Amino acid sequence: MKPVALNDFIYWVGGIDWDLRNFHGYMTQRGSTYNAYLIMDEKITLIDTVKYYLYDEMIERISKVVDPEKIDIIISNHVEMDHSGGLPKLLELCPNAMLITSPNGAKGLEAHYKKNWNYKVMKTGDSISLGKTTLQFILEQMVHWPDNMACYMPETKILFSNDAFGQHIATSERFDTEYPLDIIMYEAKKYYANIVLPYDKQTQKVLDAVSTLDIAMIAPSHGIIWKDHVKAIVTEYHNWAANKTKEKALIIYDTMWNSTKLIAHAIKKAFEEKNIPAQLYDLKTIHISDIMTEVLDAKYICVGSPTLNNNMLPTVAAFLTYCKGLAPKNRVGLAFGSYGWGGQSVAQVEAVLAEMGWQLLPSIKVQYVPDEPLLGTIAQQVFEKL
Repeated sequence: MKPVALNDFIYWVGGIDWDLRNFHGYMTQRGSTYNAYLIMDEKITLIDTVKYYLYDEMIERISKVVDPEKIDIIISNHVEMDHSGGLPKLLELCPNAMLITSPNGAKGLEAHYKKNWNYKVMKTGDSISLGKTTLQFILEQMVHWPDNMACYMPETKILFSNDAFGQHIATSERFDTEYPLDIIMYEAKKYYANIVLPYDKQTQKVLDAVSTLDIAMIAPSHGIIWKDHVKAIVTEYHNWAANKTKEKALIIYDTMWNSTKLIAHAIKKAFEEKNIPAQLYDLKTIHISDIMTEVLDAKYICVGSPTLNNNMLPTVAAFLTYCKGLAPKNRVGLAFGSYGWGGQSVAQVEAVLAEMGWQLLPSIKVQYVPDEPLLGTIAQQVFEKL
């Protein structure tokens, strides 16, 4: 349980959640970390805590640097309990510590823990001296809760970014120089797609504020610390927040007797004939949070379902509900599917795509089993509309 030095007086002292596999519906196959940072200045400061069951792990790391009871300031950048879960025990250990949070953070912590703690509320532009160093505060409202806040230390050029720029990765390595960059970037993309995506306008405001800072290191609340690739992840956040898409198509479906699957393959062929890369996703085998990672930058989203009991299949309904909540914008949608008699599923899928404000291609609806000539017609129908 060793701490990890960011420099000669700042330490990572968080917790590693090796076993986490589901983060409120988002599959975290690589686990996660909850990052807490100890600053050994004249005023000993801890930025964030960890989930309650990793509290002892955090305390053990802090204890290798300083007696935890000597902490003067605790900063709660985010109320969500994967970051604030250790606060009740920590404040029992350090009853005289000042607790710094955002205006909504104070309300949220009180609502969660029902404690009369010694709050000091900060807003964008406020700062506090720790002795030789300073922390400046930036509100990150709705990235991704109303209380989110980041802090920046100008003397070291470190941005403690809270949930922004994070990834769900459980690893003993702490820096982007120590871990495969392609995995870090993928997990950062997945994190954005499944958590931050609905708040692109708020994210753009935060990026505008961050762009005025001279940043040498980004220390997020989850995952790897950005050291050598700060510019790369900030650039990606600008692209994601601007809702930039690529010329690629996703064909997302479930099938009962393979008829809808045959249509999916015909649609894929149509895109490929147009030299547009296309990917197939069977909802029986691929989790919706992994699919959303690709939705983040895909222009064309095709969703297919056969009809079951006058409805779309439950797997398709679950994906559409999840996607609608994450609210990707400016996509081109296509509904498709097979049916035996009622055939309600395709219209239901199309209604959700329309509700998200997407441009729609003409839907494709096939009774029973499509033969080769009909599949060729389907491919041509899609081709003509692209």
